[in-house]
Amino acid sequence: MKWHKIKVTQDITKPFITKEKIGGKSLCIVGFENKLYAVSAKCPHAGADLSEGLCVRKLIVCPYHRYTYDLETGKGGEGQHDFIETYPVEIRDDGVYIGVNSVWDKLKLGFK
Repeated sequence: MKWHKIKVTQDITKPFITKEKIGGKSLCIVGFENKLYAVSAKCPHAGADLSEGLCVRKLIVCPYHRYTYDLETGKGGEGQHDFIETYPVEIRDDGVYIGVNSVWDKLKLGFK
């Protein structure tokens, strides 16, 4: 896993969603209830940009069809049978870091 340092200019005590290109992937960085989350920016249902949605009760809500995804697990709402990818976030002394697995990292994990 490679860790990428990002700039967070928003106040994390207030909810926000922003889109960042990290490790070749488009991710949503979400601030909610004083915590940071990183999830895929693309809705698997209709391909919508999740950064244009909203955040409610630790769920990111798709702006197209209001599908919801859990910020911690990526699991879709009841009856959806889909998910979004989640990424680890670490707040270190020198900044905020997002962990992104490469394709090879994912393959290695699949054989463990």
